[in-house]
Amino acid sequence: MSSFFESDSPSNLAEYSVSELSGSIKRTVEQAFDQVRVRGEISGYRGPHSSGHAYFALKDDKARIDAVIWKGTMSRLKFRPEEGMEVIATGKVTTFPGSSKYQIVIETLEPAGAGALMALIEERKRKLGAEGLFDAARKRPLPYMPKVIGVITSPTGAVIRDILHRISDRFPVHVIVWPVRVQGEGSGNEVAAAIEGFNAFASGGPIARPDLLIVARGGGSLEDLWSFNDEAVVRAAANSQIPLISAVGHETDWTLIDYASDQRAPTPTGAAEMAVPVKADLEATVSALSARLKSAVGRQMDNRRQSVRALTRALPSLDQLLALPRRRFDEASAGLGRGLQMNTANKRRSFERTAAHLRPDMLSTRISERRQKLGERMIRAERIIERLLQRSVSRISSADAALRTLPGRLLSQIHRSQDRLSGLSGRAGSALLADLRRRRSAVTAHDRILQSLSYRNVLKRGYALVRDEMGAPVKGAAALSLNQTIAIEFADGSINAVTTEGSAPPQPAKKRAEKPPAAAPPKQGSLF
Repeated sequence: MSSFFESDSPSNLAEYSVSELSGSIKRTVEQAFDQVRVRGEISGYRGPHSSGHAYFALKDDKARIDAVIWKGTMSRLKFRPEEGMEVIATGKVTTFPGSSKYQIVIETLEPAGAGALMALIEERKRKLGAEGLFDAARKRPLPYMPKVIGVITSPTGAVIRDILHRISDRFPVHVIVWPVRVQGEGSGNEVAAAIEGFNAFASGGPIARPDLLIVARGGGSLEDLWSFNDEAVVRAAANSQIPLISAVGHETDWTLIDYASDQRAPTPTGAAEMAVPVKADLEATVSALSARLKSAVGRQMDNRRQSVRALTRALPSLDQLLALPRRRFDEASAGLGRGLQMNTANKRRSFERTAAHLRPDMLSTRISERRQKLGERMIRAERIIERLLQRSVSRISSADAALRTLPGRLLSQIHRSQDRLSGLSGRAGSALLADLRRRRSAVTAHDRILQSLSYRNVLKRGYALVRDEMGAPVKGAAALSLNQTIAIEFADGSINAVTTEGSAPPQPAKKRAEKPPAAAPPKQGSLF
Protein backbone atom coordinates (compact mmCIF):
# COMPACT_ATOMS: atom_id res chain seq x y z
CA MET A 1 0.00 0.00 0.00
CA SER A 2 2.81 2.31 0.68
CA SER A 3 4.19 1.88 -2.87
CA PHE A 4 0.76 2.61 -4.32
CA PHE A 5 0.49 5.88 -2.50
CA GLU A 6 4.08 6.70 -3.34
CA SER A 7 3.48 6.40 -7.16
CA ASP A 8 2.99 9.68 -9.11
CA SER A 9 0.72 8.08 -11.79
CA PRO A 10 -2.99 8.66 -11.26
CA SER A 11 -3.78 5.30 -12.93
CA ASN A 12 -2.22 1.95 -13.63
CA LEU A 13 -1.91 2.44 -17.52
CA ALA A 14 1.39 1.44 -19.10
CA GLU A 15 3.64 4.26 -20.19
CA TYR A 16 5.07 4.35 -23.79
CA SER A 17 7.55 6.57 -25.48
CA VAL A 18 6.59 8.29 -28.74
CA SER A 19 8.83 5.96 -30.73
CA GLU A 20 7.36 2.87 -29.06
CA LEU A 21 3.81 4.05 -29.68
CA SER A 22 4.55 4.92 -33.38
CA GLY A 23 6.23 1.53 -33.90
CA SER A 24 3.30 -0.32 -32.30
CA ILE A 25 0.83 1.54 -34.53
CA LYS A 26 2.98 0.75 -37.58
CA ARG A 27 3.03 -2.99 -36.80
CA THR A 28 -0.68 -3.04 -36.09
CA VAL A 29 -1.57 -1.29 -39.36
CA GLU A 30 0.77 -3.43 -41.45
CA GLN A 31 -0.60 -6.65 -39.92
CA ALA A 32 -4.21 -5.58 -40.43
CA PHE A 33 -3.73 -4.17 -43.98
CA ASP A 34 -0.79 -6.16 -45.35
CA GLN A 35 -2.54 -6.77 -48.73
CA VAL A 36 -5.30 -4.45 -49.93
CA ARG A 37 -6.76 -3.24 -53.24
CA VAL A 38 -7.69 0.40 -53.40
CA ARG A 39 -9.59 2.11 -56.19
CA GLY A 40 -9.07 5.83 -56.62
CA GLU A 41 -7.97 8.69 -58.79
CA ILE A 42 -4.30 9.65 -59.06
CA SER A 43 -3.63 13.10 -57.64
CA GLY A 44 -0.42 15.13 -57.41
CA TYR A 45 1.57 12.88 -59.74
CA ARG A 46 4.74 14.60 -61.01
CA GLY A 47 6.60 11.62 -62.39
CA PRO A 48 9.39 9.62 -60.77
CA HIS A 49 11.64 11.39 -58.29
CA SER A 50 15.38 11.71 -58.97
CA SER A 51 15.80 8.59 -56.84
CA GLY A 52 13.44 6.65 -59.12
CA HIS A 53 10.57 6.47 -56.61
CA ALA A 54 7.19 8.03 -57.31
CA TYR A 55 5.13 9.86 -54.70
CA PHE A 56 1.49 10.87 -55.19
CA ALA A 57 -1.97 10.33 -53.65
CA LEU A 58 -5.16 8.33 -54.34
CA LYS A 59 -8.45 10.06 -53.71
CA ASP A 60 -12.17 9.83 -54.22
CA ASP A 61 -14.92 12.33 -53.55
CA LYS A 62 -14.62 11.99 -49.74
CA ALA A 63 -11.10 10.94 -48.74
CA ARG A 64 -7.45 10.94 -49.74
CA ILE A 65 -4.51 8.59 -49.01
CA ASP A 66 -0.82 9.04 -49.78
CA ALA A 67 0.84 6.47 -52.04
CA VAL A 68 4.37 5.55 -53.04
CA ILE A 69 5.80 3.31 -55.75
CA TRP A 70 9.36 2.20 -55.21
CA LYS A 71 11.89 2.29 -58.03
CA GLY A 72 11.95 -1.49 -58.60
CA THR A 73 8.16 -1.64 -58.87
CA MET A 74 8.05 1.43 -61.13
CA SER A 75 10.16 -0.27 -63.80
CA ARG A 76 7.77 -3.25 -63.92
CA LEU A 77 4.57 -1.29 -64.50
CA LYS A 78 2.86 -1.94 -67.84
CA PHE A 79 1.78 1.69 -68.28
CA ARG A 80 2.78 5.06 -66.96
CA PRO A 81 0.62 6.66 -64.27
CA GLU A 82 -0.86 10.01 -65.18
CA GLU A 83 -2.61 12.79 -63.33
CA GLY A 84 -6.37 12.21 -63.05
CA MET A 85 -6.26 8.53 -64.10
CA GLU A 86 -8.55 6.18 -62.16
CA VAL A 87 -6.58 3.10 -61.12
CA ILE A 88 -6.75 0.05 -58.87
CA ALA A 89 -3.68 -0.18 -56.65
CA THR A 90 -2.62 -3.35 -54.83
CA GLY A 91 -0.20 -3.13 -51.93
CA LYS A 92 0.09 -2.76 -48.17
CA VAL A 93 -0.73 0.09 -45.85
CA THR A 94 2.02 1.37 -43.60
CA THR A 95 2.76 4.41 -41.53
CA PHE A 96 5.53 6.93 -41.55
CA PRO A 97 6.51 7.50 -37.91
CA GLY A 98 8.38 10.68 -38.63
CA SER A 99 5.17 12.58 -39.40
CA SER A 100 2.38 10.36 -37.99
CA LYS A 101 1.00 9.71 -41.50
CA TYR A 102 -0.06 6.54 -43.19
CA GLN A 103 0.36 5.60 -46.85
CA ILE A 104 -0.06 2.71 -49.20
CA VAL A 105 3.01 1.12 -50.76
CA ILE A 106 1.83 0.07 -54.20
CA GLU A 107 3.13 -3.23 -55.60
CA THR A 108 0.90 -3.45 -58.69
CA LEU A 109 -1.09 -0.81 -60.50
CA GLU A 110 -3.70 -1.26 -63.18
CA PRO A 111 -6.32 0.98 -64.75
CA ALA A 112 -9.76 0.96 -63.23
CA GLY A 113 -11.04 -0.43 -66.54
CA ALA A 114 -10.61 -0.33 -70.26
CA GLY A 115 -13.18 2.38 -70.43
CA ALA A 116 -10.98 4.71 -68.40
CA LEU A 117 -7.96 4.09 -70.63
CA MET A 118 -10.03 4.51 -73.77
CA ALA A 119 -11.43 7.75 -72.42
CA LEU A 120 -7.88 8.94 -71.76
CA ILE A 121 -6.82 7.92 -75.27
CA GLU A 122 -9.80 9.72 -76.81
CA GLU A 123 -9.06 12.86 -74.83
CA ARG A 124 -5.40 12.78 -75.90
CA LYS A 125 -6.44 12.04 -79.48
CA ARG A 126 -8.68 15.10 -79.55
CA LYS A 127 -5.95 17.27 -78.07
CA LEU A 128 -3.23 16.20 -80.51
CA GLY A 129 -5.64 16.19 -83.44
CA ALA A 130 -6.57 19.78 -82.68
CA GLU A 131 -2.87 20.65 -83.04
CA GLY A 132 -2.87 19.17 -86.55
CA LEU A 133 -0.54 16.24 -85.81
CA PHE A 134 -2.90 13.78 -87.52
CA ASP A 135 -3.59 15.85 -90.66
CA ALA A 136 -3.24 14.00 -93.95
CA ALA A 137 -1.29 16.94 -95.41
CA ARG A 138 1.58 16.20 -93.01
CA LYS A 139 1.99 12.63 -94.22
CA ARG A 140 4.80 11.93 -96.69
CA PRO A 141 4.84 9.22 -99.37
CA LEU A 142 7.02 6.20 -98.70
CA PRO A 143 10.16 5.81 -100.86
CA TYR A 144 9.68 3.14 -103.52
CA MET A 145 13.09 1.50 -103.08
CA PRO A 146 14.81 2.68 -99.88
CA LYS A 147 18.53 1.97 -99.58
CA VAL A 148 18.60 2.02 -95.76
CA ILE A 149 15.74 1.14 -93.38
CA GLY A 150 15.76 1.98 -89.68
CA VAL A 151 13.80 -0.35 -87.37
CA ILE A 152 12.83 0.70 -83.84
CA THR A 153 11.84 -2.33 -81.75
CA SER A 154 13.02 -4.76 -79.13
CA PRO A 155 16.16 -6.63 -80.29
CA THR A 156 15.18 -9.86 -78.56
CA GLY A 157 11.62 -10.44 -79.77
CA ALA A 158 10.31 -12.27 -82.79
CA VAL A 159 9.27 -9.00 -84.42
CA ILE A 160 12.76 -8.02 -85.58
CA ARG A 161 13.42 -11.51 -86.95
CA ASP A 162 10.16 -11.46 -88.92
CA ILE A 163 10.98 -8.02 -90.38
CA LEU A 164 14.54 -8.96 -91.36
CA HIS A 165 13.42 -12.28 -92.86
CA ARG A 166 10.64 -10.64 -94.88
CA ILE A 167 12.92 -7.85 -96.19
CA SER A 168 15.65 -10.32 -97.21
CA ASP A 169 13.07 -12.43 -99.10
CA ARG A 170 11.55 -9.50 -100.99
CA PHE A 171 14.39 -7.02 -101.60
CA PRO A 172 17.55 -7.19 -99.44
CA VAL A 173 18.60 -3.75 -98.22
CA HIS A 174 20.71 -2.40 -95.37
CA VAL A 175 18.76 -2.43 -92.06
CA ILE A 176 19.77 -0.49 -88.93
CA VAL A 177 18.11 -1.61 -85.66
CA TRP A 178 17.71 0.83 -82.77
CA PRO A 179 17.02 -1.35 -79.71
CA VAL A 180 14.37 -0.02 -77.32
CA ARG A 181 12.00 -1.32 -74.69
CA VAL A 182 8.51 -1.64 -76.07
CA GLN A 183 6.73 -2.05 -72.72
CA GLY A 184 6.99 -0.66 -69.21
CA GLU A 185 8.03 2.58 -67.60
CA GLY A 186 10.32 4.72 -69.79
CA SER A 187 9.68 2.72 -72.96
CA GLY A 188 7.81 5.60 -74.57
CA ASN A 189 10.74 7.97 -74.02
CA GLU A 190 13.11 5.42 -75.57
CA VAL A 191 10.94 5.08 -78.68
CA ALA A 192 10.68 8.87 -79.04
CA ALA A 193 14.45 9.24 -78.56
CA ALA A 194 15.07 6.57 -81.21
CA ILE A 195 12.89 8.40 -83.76
CA GLU A 196 14.63 11.69 -83.03
CA GLY A 197 18.03 9.98 -83.11
CA PHE A 198 17.48 8.53 -86.59
CA ASN A 199 16.37 11.97 -87.82
CA ALA A 200 19.53 13.51 -86.36
CA PHE A 201 21.80 11.34 -88.56
CA ALA A 202 23.67 13.46 -91.11
CA SER A 203 23.72 12.49 -94.77
CA GLY A 204 27.10 11.04 -95.66
CA GLY A 205 28.01 10.47 -91.99
CA PRO A 206 29.70 7.39 -90.53
CA ILE A 207 26.28 5.76 -90.08
CA ALA A 208 23.98 5.88 -93.09
CA ARG A 209 20.85 7.98 -92.65
CA PRO A 210 17.75 5.77 -93.13
CA ASP A 211 15.36 6.49 -96.00
CA LEU A 212 12.47 4.87 -94.08
CA LEU A 213 11.64 4.14 -90.40
CA ILE A 214 9.59 1.25 -89.00
CA VAL A 215 8.32 1.34 -85.39
CA ALA A 216 7.24 -2.22 -84.58
CA ARG A 217 5.92 -4.28 -81.69
CA GLY A 218 4.01 -7.53 -81.38
CA GLY A 219 0.43 -7.87 -80.17
CA GLY A 220 -0.71 -7.36 -76.59
CA SER A 221 -3.32 -5.87 -74.33
CA LEU A 222 -4.19 -2.22 -74.13
CA GLU A 223 -1.85 -1.85 -71.18
CA ASP A 224 1.00 -3.59 -73.05
CA LEU A 225 0.67 -1.16 -75.96
CA TRP A 226 0.26 1.89 -73.76
CA SER A 227 3.77 3.23 -74.49
CA PHE A 228 2.77 3.90 -78.11
CA ASN A 229 -0.06 6.15 -76.89
CA ASP A 230 2.50 8.33 -75.12
CA GLU A 231 2.37 11.98 -76.16
CA ALA A 232 6.16 12.17 -76.65
CA VAL A 233 6.05 9.21 -79.06
CA VAL A 234 3.19 10.73 -81.06
CA ARG A 235 4.93 14.10 -81.36
CA ALA A 236 8.23 12.49 -82.39
CA ALA A 237 6.46 10.46 -85.09
CA ALA A 238 4.60 13.53 -86.40
CA ASN A 239 7.78 15.64 -86.49
CA SER A 240 9.92 12.96 -88.16
CA GLN A 241 11.50 14.16 -91.41
CA ILE A 242 12.00 10.53 -92.46
CA PRO A 243 8.84 8.69 -93.63
CA LEU A 244 7.64 6.40 -90.85
CA ILE A 245 5.58 3.19 -90.79
CA SER A 246 3.89 2.18 -87.52
CA ALA A 247 3.48 -1.57 -87.02
CA VAL A 248 2.28 -1.86 -83.43
CA GLY A 249 0.18 -4.86 -82.41
CA HIS A 250 -2.11 -6.87 -84.64
CA GLU A 251 -4.51 -5.63 -87.29
CA THR A 252 -7.24 -4.86 -84.75
CA ASP A 253 -4.90 -2.95 -82.42
CA TRP A 254 -4.83 0.83 -82.80
CA THR A 255 -2.57 3.29 -80.99
CA LEU A 256 -2.07 7.02 -81.33
CA ILE A 257 1.22 6.57 -83.21
CA ASP A 258 -0.82 4.97 -86.03
CA TYR A 259 -2.57 8.31 -86.59
CA ALA A 260 0.66 10.35 -86.55
CA SER A 261 2.73 8.01 -88.75
CA ASP A 262 2.91 8.33 -92.52
CA GLN A 263 1.62 4.78 -93.03
CA ARG A 264 0.11 2.16 -90.70
CA ALA A 265 0.83 -1.55 -91.17
CA PRO A 266 -1.47 -4.21 -89.73
CA THR A 267 1.51 -6.30 -88.55
CA PRO A 268 5.31 -5.95 -88.46
CA THR A 269 5.51 -8.38 -91.39
CA GLY A 270 3.09 -6.15 -93.30
CA ALA A 271 5.36 -3.17 -92.57
CA ALA A 272 8.29 -5.02 -94.16
CA GLU A 273 6.15 -5.72 -97.23
CA MET A 274 5.21 -2.03 -97.45
CA ALA A 275 8.82 -0.94 -97.07
CA VAL A 276 10.35 -2.78 -100.03
CA PRO A 277 9.00 -4.15 -103.30
CA VAL A 278 9.48 -7.71 -104.54
CA LYS A 279 12.79 -7.95 -106.37
CA ALA A 280 11.63 -10.77 -108.64
CA ASP A 281 8.57 -8.76 -109.69
CA LEU A 282 10.77 -5.75 -110.40
CA GLU A 283 13.12 -7.84 -112.53
CA ALA A 284 10.17 -9.25 -114.46
CA THR A 285 8.74 -5.75 -114.90
CA VAL A 286 12.11 -4.40 -116.06
CA SER A 287 12.45 -7.27 -118.55
CA ALA A 288 8.96 -6.62 -119.91
CA LEU A 289 9.61 -2.88 -120.13
CA SER A 290 12.96 -3.54 -121.82
CA ALA A 291 11.25 -5.71 -124.46
CA ARG A 292 8.60 -3.04 -124.96
CA LEU A 293 11.32 -0.40 -125.22
CA LYS A 294 13.18 -2.35 -127.90
CA SER A 295 9.98 -2.86 -129.85
CA ALA A 296 9.04 0.82 -129.51
CA VAL A 297 12.54 1.90 -130.57
CA GLY A 298 12.31 -0.35 -133.64
CA ARG A 299 8.93 1.06 -134.60
CA GLN A 300 10.17 4.59 -133.97
CA MET A 301 13.19 4.01 -136.19
CA ASP A 302 10.96 2.69 -138.97
CA ASN A 303 8.72 5.73 -138.66
CA ARG A 304 11.74 8.03 -138.74
CA ARG A 305 13.10 6.30 -141.84
CA GLN A 306 9.80 6.83 -143.61
CA SER A 307 9.74 10.45 -142.48
CA VAL A 308 13.29 10.98 -143.77
CA ARG A 309 12.39 9.48 -147.13
CA ALA A 310 9.32 11.74 -147.36
CA LEU A 311 11.38 14.78 -146.39
CA THR A 312 14.04 13.85 -148.94
CA ARG A 313 11.45 13.92 -151.68
CA ALA A 314 10.25 17.31 -150.44
CA LEU A 315 13.73 18.91 -150.40
CA PRO A 316 14.18 21.95 -152.69
CA SER A 317 16.42 21.92 -155.78
CA LEU A 318 20.09 22.85 -155.74
CA ASP A 319 19.43 26.25 -157.35
CA GLN A 320 16.94 27.13 -154.64
CA LEU A 321 19.40 26.16 -151.93
CA LEU A 322 22.20 28.20 -153.51
CA ALA A 323 20.10 31.29 -154.29
CA LEU A 324 20.59 32.91 -150.89
CA PRO A 325 24.36 32.18 -150.69
CA ARG A 326 24.77 33.58 -154.21
CA ARG A 327 23.02 36.77 -153.24
CA ARG A 328 25.19 37.13 -150.16
CA PHE A 329 28.26 36.54 -152.33
CA ASP A 330 27.20 39.26 -154.76
CA GLU A 331 26.62 41.71 -151.91
CA ALA A 332 30.00 40.88 -150.43
CA SER A 333 31.76 41.30 -153.79
CA ALA A 334 30.04 44.67 -154.28
CA GLY A 335 31.51 45.92 -151.01
CA LEU A 336 34.95 44.44 -151.69
CA GLY A 337 36.24 47.57 -153.45
CA ARG A 338 35.36 49.83 -150.54
CA GLY A 339 36.89 47.32 -148.18
CA LEU A 340 40.11 47.26 -150.16
CA GLN A 341 40.30 51.05 -150.18
CA MET A 342 39.72 51.23 -146.42
CA ASN A 343 42.27 48.48 -145.86
CA THR A 344 44.78 50.38 -148.03
CA ALA A 345 44.19 53.54 -146.02
CA ASN A 346 44.62 51.65 -142.74
CA LYS A 347 47.80 50.03 -143.99
CA ARG A 348 49.09 53.45 -145.12
CA ARG A 349 48.48 54.91 -141.62
CA SER A 350 50.19 51.93 -140.04
CA PHE A 351 53.10 52.34 -142.43
CA GLU A 352 53.42 56.01 -141.58
CA ARG A 353 53.45 55.25 -137.84
CA THR A 354 56.10 52.62 -138.39
CA ALA A 355 58.12 54.87 -140.71
CA ALA A 356 58.43 57.47 -137.96
CA HIS A 357 60.50 55.01 -135.93
CA LEU A 358 62.73 53.86 -138.85
CA ARG A 359 66.41 54.83 -139.24
CA PRO A 360 67.45 56.62 -142.44
CA ASP A 361 69.51 53.72 -143.76
CA MET A 362 66.68 51.24 -143.20
CA LEU A 363 64.21 53.66 -144.72
CA SER A 364 66.32 54.21 -147.81
CA THR A 365 66.86 50.46 -148.25
CA ARG A 366 63.18 49.69 -147.89
CA ILE A 367 62.21 52.55 -150.23
CA SER A 368 64.62 51.26 -152.86
CA GLU A 369 63.21 47.75 -152.55
CA ARG A 370 59.64 48.98 -152.64
CA ARG A 371 60.41 51.28 -155.58
CA GLN A 372 61.86 48.37 -157.51
CA LYS A 373 58.93 46.09 -156.69
CA LEU A 374 56.48 48.85 -157.53
CA GLY A 375 58.15 49.42 -160.87
CA GLU A 376 58.00 45.72 -161.64
CA ARG A 377 54.35 45.56 -160.65
CA MET A 378 53.53 48.63 -162.73
CA ILE A 379 55.22 47.04 -165.74
CA ARG A 380 53.35 43.79 -165.15
CA ALA A 381 50.10 45.68 -164.61
CA GLU A 382 50.57 47.58 -167.85
CA ARG A 383 51.30 44.33 -169.68
CA ILE A 384 48.27 42.66 -168.09
CA ILE A 385 46.06 45.60 -169.03
CA GLU A 386 47.38 45.50 -172.56
CA ARG A 387 46.72 41.77 -172.79
CA LEU A 388 43.24 42.21 -171.31
CA LEU A 389 42.50 45.02 -173.72
CA GLN A 390 43.78 42.94 -176.61
CA ARG A 391 41.67 39.99 -175.50
CA SER A 392 38.64 42.22 -175.07
CA VAL A 393 39.18 43.77 -178.50
CA SER A 394 39.61 40.35 -180.10
CA ARG A 395 36.52 39.02 -178.36
CA ILE A 396 34.49 42.05 -179.35
CA SER A 397 35.74 41.78 -182.91
CA SER A 398 34.91 38.09 -183.11
CA ALA A 399 31.55 38.69 -181.45
CA ASP A 400 30.92 41.61 -183.82
CA ALA A 401 31.74 39.47 -186.81
CA ALA A 402 29.51 36.67 -185.53
CA LEU A 403 26.62 38.95 -184.70
CA ARG A 404 26.51 40.93 -187.91
CA THR A 405 24.26 38.23 -189.38
CA LEU A 406 21.65 38.62 -186.60
CA PRO A 407 18.48 40.70 -187.08
CA GLY A 408 18.63 44.46 -186.69
CA ARG A 409 17.03 44.53 -183.23
CA LEU A 410 19.64 42.15 -181.86
CA LEU A 411 22.38 44.11 -183.58
CA SER A 412 21.20 47.31 -181.88
CA GLN A 413 21.26 45.56 -178.49
CA ILE A 414 24.76 44.26 -179.21
CA HIS A 415 25.89 47.75 -180.20
CA ARG A 416 24.56 49.09 -176.92
CA SER A 417 26.43 46.33 -175.07
CA GLN A 418 29.57 47.18 -176.97
CA ASP A 419 29.23 50.83 -176.08
CA ARG A 420 28.69 49.90 -172.44
CA LEU A 421 31.69 47.55 -172.49
CA SER A 422 33.83 50.22 -174.10
CA GLY A 423 32.77 52.68 -171.42
CA LEU A 424 33.59 50.18 -168.66
CA SER A 425 36.96 49.45 -170.32
CA GLY A 426 37.75 53.15 -170.42
CA ARG A 427 36.73 53.56 -166.79
CA ALA A 428 38.92 50.57 -165.83
CA GLY A 429 41.89 52.09 -167.64
CA SER A 430 41.29 55.47 -165.96
CA ALA A 431 41.04 53.79 -162.56
CA LEU A 432 44.31 51.92 -163.12
CA LEU A 433 46.06 55.08 -164.28
CA ALA A 434 44.72 56.98 -161.25
CA ASP A 435 45.96 54.22 -158.95
CA LEU A 436 49.39 54.32 -160.62
CA ARG A 437 49.50 58.11 -160.16
CA ARG A 438 48.64 57.71 -156.45
CA ARG A 439 51.37 55.14 -156.02
CA ARG A 440 53.89 57.39 -157.84
CA SER A 441 52.88 60.26 -155.52
CA ALA A 442 53.40 58.03 -152.48
CA VAL A 443 56.85 56.99 -153.73
CA THR A 444 57.71 60.63 -154.39
CA ALA A 445 56.62 61.59 -150.83
CA HIS A 446 58.73 58.80 -149.36
CA ASP A 447 61.68 59.97 -151.45
CA ARG A 448 61.23 63.49 -150.11
CA ILE A 449 61.22 62.12 -146.55
CA LEU A 450 64.41 60.20 -147.30
CA GLN A 451 66.06 63.27 -148.79
CA SER A 452 65.06 65.37 -145.77
CA LEU A 453 66.63 62.80 -143.44
CA SER A 454 69.80 62.36 -145.56
CA TYR A 455 73.08 63.48 -144.00
CA ARG A 456 74.05 65.25 -147.27
CA ASN A 457 71.64 68.04 -146.42
CA VAL A 458 73.60 68.50 -143.19
CA LEU A 459 76.84 68.77 -145.20
CA LYS A 460 75.25 71.56 -147.27
CA ARG A 461 74.91 73.63 -144.10
CA GLY A 462 78.73 73.74 -143.70
CA TYR A 463 79.46 70.53 -141.87
CA ALA A 464 81.89 67.79 -142.93
CA LEU A 465 81.96 64.02 -142.46
CA VAL A 466 85.26 62.39 -141.39
CA ARG A 467 85.89 58.76 -142.38
CA ASP A 468 88.85 56.47 -141.56
CA GLU A 469 90.83 54.26 -143.95
CA MET A 470 87.97 51.69 -143.91
CA GLY A 471 85.38 54.28 -144.84
CA ALA A 472 83.66 54.17 -141.42
CA PRO A 473 82.47 57.47 -139.92
CA VAL A 474 84.68 58.87 -137.11
CA LYS A 475 82.58 60.04 -134.15
CA GLY A 476 85.35 61.50 -131.93
CA ALA A 477 89.00 62.67 -131.89
CA ALA A 478 89.93 59.84 -129.54
CA ALA A 479 89.18 57.34 -132.31
CA LEU A 480 92.08 58.73 -134.48
CA SER A 481 95.83 58.28 -134.05
CA LEU A 482 98.77 60.45 -135.14
CA ASN A 483 99.66 60.43 -138.89
CA GLN A 484 96.49 58.49 -139.76
CA THR A 485 95.03 58.94 -143.21
CA ILE A 486 91.47 60.19 -143.17
CA ALA A 487 88.89 61.26 -145.74
CA ILE A 488 86.87 64.45 -145.27
CA GLU A 489 83.63 64.62 -147.16
CA PHE A 490 82.08 68.03 -147.94
CA ALA A 491 78.87 68.84 -149.69
CA ASP A 492 80.66 69.36 -153.02
CA GLY A 493 83.23 66.53 -152.78
CA SER A 494 85.82 64.70 -150.63
CA ILE A 495 89.52 65.27 -149.83
CA ASN A 496 92.15 63.14 -148.08
CA ALA A 497 94.18 64.33 -145.10
CA VAL A 498 96.72 63.13 -142.50
CA THR A 499 96.20 63.73 -138.78
CA THR A 500 98.72 65.83 -136.83
CA GLU A 501 98.95 66.97 -133.23
CA GLY A 502 95.85 68.74 -132.09
CA SER A 503 95.42 71.79 -129.89
CA ALA A 504 93.09 72.49 -126.99
CA PRO A 505 89.80 74.08 -127.91
CA PRO A 506 89.67 77.86 -127.47
CA GLN A 507 88.64 79.08 -124.04
CA PRO A 508 85.49 81.18 -123.80
CA ALA A 509 85.79 84.84 -122.85
CA LYS A 510 86.17 85.61 -119.14
CA LYS A 511 83.13 87.80 -119.03
CA ARG A 512 81.05 85.01 -120.53
CA ALA A 513 82.55 82.44 -118.11
CA GLU A 514 81.25 84.46 -115.17
CA LYS A 515 77.72 84.07 -116.41
CA PRO A 516 75.81 81.07 -115.13
CA PRO A 517 75.94 78.26 -117.67
CA ALA A 518 72.88 78.01 -119.82
CA ALA A 519 70.90 74.83 -119.93
CA ALA A 520 72.27 72.40 -122.48
CA PRO A 521 70.05 72.04 -125.54
CA PRO A 522 68.43 68.63 -125.90
CA LYS A 523 70.46 66.19 -127.94
CA GLN A 524 69.17 65.61 -131.44
CA GLY A 525 70.86 62.24 -131.82
CA SER A 526 73.09 60.94 -134.53
CA LEU A 527 71.80 61.07 -138.11
CA PHE A 528 74.14 58.26 -139.13
